Amino acid sequence: MAAPTGPTVRRMQLGGELRRLREKAPFTLAEAVDGLTFSISKLYRVENGLTALKSAADLRMLLERYGVTDEEDIDFLVEIQRDSLNRGWWSQYRSNMPSGMAMYVGLESGARSIRAWQPNVVLGLIQTERYARKMFEAAKPVDETNTEFVERNIQLRMERKDQLVRKGKGMELWAVLDEAVLRRVIGSPDVMREQYEEIIRLVQLDNVTVQILPLSTATYRSSANFTLLDFEAPLPTVVQSDLPEGSNVSDKDTTIWAFSRKFDALRAGALAPSDTPAFLHRLAGEI
Repeated sequence: MAAPTGPTVRRMQLGGELRRLREKAPFTLAEAVDGLTFSISKLYRVENGLTALKSAADLRMLLERYGVTDEEDIDFLVEIQRDSLNRGWWSQYRSNMPSGMAMYVGLESGARSIRAWQPNVVLGLIQTERYARKMFEAAKPVDETNTEFVERNIQLRMERKDQLVRKGKGMELWAVLDEAVLRRVIGSPDVMREQYEEIIRLVQLDNVTVQILPLSTATYRSSANFTLLDFEAPLPTVVQSDLPEGSNVSDKDTTIWAFSRKFDALRAGALAPSDTPAFLHRLAGEI
């Protein structure tokens, strides 16, 4: 299997290894950092992939404390630590990203597969530029954002879609959209028809699957959107979900299991992927 790539995924890989080694030692977080130059909270964040371990010297001290002496193992982890400090392609947009967005885009960029449910708007990864622009412009006076924020976030969204298209089978997307998403007019009927055509174009790619859950189907529906991101082993699956208090990212086994069940139920209730182009053609005529 290909090694994980991208600094965010490298941070996850290093953090998981350090947590495993600490627990094997065994040490508590407090025991692990005793006498070192960083805090318990810093090690916690490193182990959970939330921040990078800036110093290779700190990494070596941790490994020595954990009893790791094999030079090949040490060199391997030092290389991962070095990669985790790189700047991702998305870093140029960081100053205009909402809180937590940089980490999510980093995870998305390194994912092997993405499973997403969207009951509110067209999934960002498959939006057209015009659709995205109309969304951001409608929200601009409400969210009190400026023109730079709108333009930079549109650019980021289009670059994320380009990454999906360019990676081909290196990243697979399976999205389920509620029919209401496609009937809800963003911008104008013309903008919507263009969006339908874009989805039809994208589903011709080997790595993109889009299903539609009809309004007339009496089946399970989740009221909130969520995205499951799968990585190459041994990295865990991660789920991002929108909650009333904000976005949440988790890799807990019970949480992943629950959201995987939700996605499987949504996928089972939706139309077959092969029906998506015909459904969108009909909708274009109706709208």
